[in-house]
Amino acid sequence: MHNPLKNNPTWQKLRDLDLRSAGRRLRRQAEDARVAILNWRPGRRTRIAAGVAAGVAFALVLFLALFDWNLLRGPISRWASARYDRQIELNGDLDVRLISWTPSVHIRDLRVGGPSWARDRDTLRVADFQGSVRLLPLLIGRIEAPLVSITRPEVVLIATDDGRRSWQLDPDKPDDGKGMNLPPINRLIIRNGTVSLDEQRRGIRMEATVSAREGSDGEAGFRLDGRGTINDTPLTLTVAGGPFINIRRDRPYGFRATLAGVGSRLEARGSITRPFDLGQFQATLSLEGRDLADLYLLTGIALPNTPPYRLSGALTRDEAKFSFTGFNGRVGSSDLSGDLTVDKPGDRRRVDAVLHSNLLDIDDLATVLGGAPTVTPAGNTVVTSGRPGRLLPDAPLAVDRLRSMDGTLKYTAARVKRNELDVRKVELGADLNGAILDLDPVAFTFNRGELRGTAQINATRDTPYSTIDFRLRGYPLESIIPARGGAPTVTGSALGRARLEGPGASIHDFAAASKGQITVVVPQGRMRSAFAELLGINATAGLFRLLGGDDSSVPIRCGVADFRVAGGTATAETFVIDTEPVLARGAGVIDLDAETMNLRIDGETKEARLVRLWSPIVVQGPLTAPRVGVDTGSVVGQTGLAGILGAVVNPLVALLPFVDPGLAEDANCGALIASAR
Repeated sequence: MHNPLKNNPTWQKLRDLDLRSAGRRLRRQAEDARVAILNWRPGRRTRIAAGVAAGVAFALVLFLALFDWNLLRGPISRWASARYDRQIELNGDLDVRLISWTPSVHIRDLRVGGPSWARDRDTLRVADFQGSVRLLPLLIGRIEAPLVSITRPEVVLIATDDGRRSWQLDPDKPDDGKGMNLPPINRLIIRNGTVSLDEQRRGIRMEATVSAREGSDGEAGFRLDGRGTINDTPLTLTVAGGPFINIRRDRPYGFRATLAGVGSRLEARGSITRPFDLGQFQATLSLEGRDLADLYLLTGIALPNTPPYRLSGALTRDEAKFSFTGFNGRVGSSDLSGDLTVDKPGDRRRVDAVLHSNLLDIDDLATVLGGAPTVTPAGNTVVTSGRPGRLLPDAPLAVDRLRSMDGTLKYTAARVKRNELDVRKVELGADLNGAILDLDPVAFTFNRGELRGTAQINATRDTPYSTIDFRLRGYPLESIIPARGGAPTVTGSALGRARLEGPGASIHDFAAASKGQITVVVPQGRMRSAFAELLGINATAGLFRLLGGDDSSVPIRCGVADFRVAGGTATAETFVIDTEPVLARGAGVIDLDAETMNLRIDGETKEARLVRLWSPIVVQGPLTAPRVGVDTGSVVGQTGLAGILGAVVNPLVALLPFVDPGLAEDANCGALIASAR
């Protein structure tokens, strides 16, 4: 809308005059307020109130300065004792200075008793304690301590089998594993301190001295020296660092620590990222010992049995999470590298590892399965079952360790040292959750063929219950049966499957109580003619060919061995080996508990032979060294030929001799293989 007064000169003069008048009024009001303030005099009531307030403040300051704090020792002791359900006493002088930019406290003869289940030993005694804090940071909720001085502290730490800890003032509060986080201390002095540790779950007892000295000489700095036992074997611990002078949160504090016991030694050199926050540090960790499983007693981490080891890598801690990364070294005569993390996301510890070997000694891996390792002077590992004359290890599985944690494992071996089984690569995977260990995969790659399968160990039971399912594909027979005279005795590939389940704390106990099925199939192959003639009962021609170096061969049509397992006894349900000249059928049992076999082989020739055996072949004795012979109850005069067979043929090949002459029909290989699969 158009304003007709907008451009009127008279109107503009009136408006400017009004603005000047308003400005003068505001200036007069401001001046009047200033004069009133300068001329103000408090009234009688106001003067009295101000005087009372000042008097109270002065009296409070004077009271705090002159108050005898010893009068509060009793009330403080009674309150603390009731609050933490243990006897807490202030037996010496108590001096508190609050009127300062650095308020301080001085306590003499402090006693903190043990909890109700450990009344006989005090958790803490301190002869003299002095500490101070900065006032201004304290007003905004931040604690900074210019000085903490402790004289003759005596600390007793007791941990029971059921997880109780004497130093926990609030036992109902769960342990989050994040580590102690103390406020920053610029100067820390500890004189003549001692620490006593009784960790009953792992059998650790230790007495240690603690000191923190100022100065520039060789004795200055922090030092903890501990000596004791772990499972009645010697244990030592040393921790050292620089003097606690002018310590700041933004300057890492260097330390070194060494722990040695149960045949193991751990050495760490690094720094606490934020001083007095023990939940944050980084270090280089070197560890060596006779068996990685022994580290459970020192660290609480369940690891497999191994031969002697030496490893080194970067160790970092971020509250409850520990990471051992980029480590490498040797375990037995194998190299090992990888990454490992230990965390505590809830109330259970979790371990995850990714491991790799460039060159694996298969005997080192056998130690993980319970074998007993022996390191030769040349540095190689030789593994046995731990029982003379036995094949299956009987080392019990530590089920309590499996129950204490969860985790995963991935392991690969790119190459494997020369071995009798001709294993070339290894791949293992494991997942442990709620005391149930799933192994998937368990894979061994051979020069030809592969063994791959899965296994599960249920450690929730008093006696672990295990299941296995392994498949053998394309394994060469020549890797089982050695060559003779520079030429292979038998060629071909074997297929197989083993499905077993049962209770048992060791591999031997599991096998001795297992049930299931074991099947081996040879679809086709070839055998040296010389051995075929021996096995076909033409002994004269066979020996001439063998001694003459004949390396010609004849076909193996098929072979099937199918065993039903019950109560640790494997009984042959189908046992047929069919070659072009001969056909064999077998029967018998294999006792997995006693680790013995008792097999009988009967057979028929497909062509008439000049020299014949009229007695069955028997294979008896321990699995590690079976004896091959003839049934002496049926024939006595044939033992010479049986001796020849046992001497020149591997016991597995010696299963093929036949005793009855005749013209046997070819075995139905297709039907046999189909039924066995």
